[in-house]
Amino acid sequence: MAASRYKTLVDVFASDIRTGRLAAGARLPTHRGLAAREGIAVVTATRVYAELETMGLVSREQGRGTFVRDIAVPAGHGIDQRAVATDAVDLSFNYPALPGQADLLRQALRDVAASGDLDSLLRYQPHRGRPQDRASIARHLRRRGITTDADRILIAGGAQHGLAITVMAALNAGDVVAVDALTYPGFKVLAHAFHLDLAPVPVTDNGPNLDALEKLCATRPVRAIYTMPTLHNPLGWVMPAADRTRLIEIARRYGPLIIEDASYAYLVEDPPPPLAATAPDITVYVSGLSKSVATGLRVGFVVAPPSAVPSLERSIRATTWNSPALTTTIACRWLDDGTVDHLEARKRDDAKARQALARQELAGLPVIGHPSSYFTWLPLPDDARADRLTATLARQHISVSTAEPFTTSTHTPQALRLALGSTDPDRLRSTLRTVRRVAVEDAHA
Repeated sequence: MAASRYKTLVDVFASDIRTGRLAAGARLPTHRGLAAREGIAVVTATRVYAELETMGLVSREQGRGTFVRDIAVPAGHGIDQRAVATDAVDLSFNYPALPGQADLLRQALRDVAASGDLDSLLRYQPHRGRPQDRASIARHLRRRGITTDADRILIAGGAQHGLAITVMAALNAGDVVAVDALTYPGFKVLAHAFHLDLAPVPVTDNGPNLDALEKLCATRPVRAIYTMPTLHNPLGWVMPAADRTRLIEIARRYGPLIIEDASYAYLVEDPPPPLAATAPDITVYVSGLSKSVATGLRVGFVVAPPSAVPSLERSIRATTWNSPALTTTIACRWLDDGTVDHLEARKRDDAKARQALARQELAGLPVIGHPSSYFTWLPLPDDARADRLTATLARQHISVSTAEPFTTSTHTPQALRLALGSTDPDRLRSTLRTVRRVAVEDAHA
């Protein structure tokens, strides 16, 4: 009878959530409250909520209670573009583009067609890239503060592929990786796929809490530290030089590899030197051109210690064999002729203008973001529910991300991450006004 009662309650709750009778963000009764209401044991009530959580219908937050999830967005995929309606304004994902970029591509294709050995682009390339292409990337990286030779560079199919081959080459299932308590969702996906144990490090206004990181490294066998010192996604910090020095000291003392993700670093003018510039022997540096040039130009690059290059090369061979010859050729031409530098400078200005617009339209709200970042972090009041706000905004054809995809700890903060680079400025302005209105109305509800 108890088992039948338990299943009946699960079915009733599931039906109410799926039909909308229980709205996203609604707080459910406490375990004891449900037990008293339904005349069941507390342990049975706990089992009901555990089953609903397994089904992805509710989320439990320590000290706050059990809440109905927004099931319009798949669990853990708040920036999954498949969940964005075709008529929605997309503030969940960044794919910044500038006017005239299609003309640049059209001209580049003409130039490639008119010169060089086109037959060579139809054949397999060296696994880590042609020497002349890696030399172009080496020259580009010098402008980023990294002096390296082409032999330490591997060309990947985008920065995400660069992270993937780094994980494949350097880590094994069960390895402990230190990550920020809020971090890039793409690395979480890799950790899940390769069965890594992510150990969250509390964050401060300027970067990870290094005291907590050192304690973690002293007490657990941390094999790698994944970090975004310039520019952190989603919080937008740039780690100060002194903190970079200390992070490197911790890594040298306890032995983990540093994985430095610099996908958004191009947006910051005159940042402190990359970790890979100061500690090239223990750092794998990963970046690419998807954000600074175009998301469809899947060209990434990895700079690694010499001892790590062979295993990274094997990982490229096992995944994509080599980077696409045509897009790599175009990318390296643009690196050499200054096109990439020009686009990056324009996008820095564009991001500054959009960030200023966000500060203006979200005035009075506690927004967090770097002045030249393409995203803004919006913490919500303690009693607010991010999934409730996302559901309200979705009904108004606005897609935003909650903190859940970025969270690596057991506590998911109530916050929104707003991507600013994927819609035109006029529409962005009106959309942000709606976001502010909905947030303010929810806070006073």
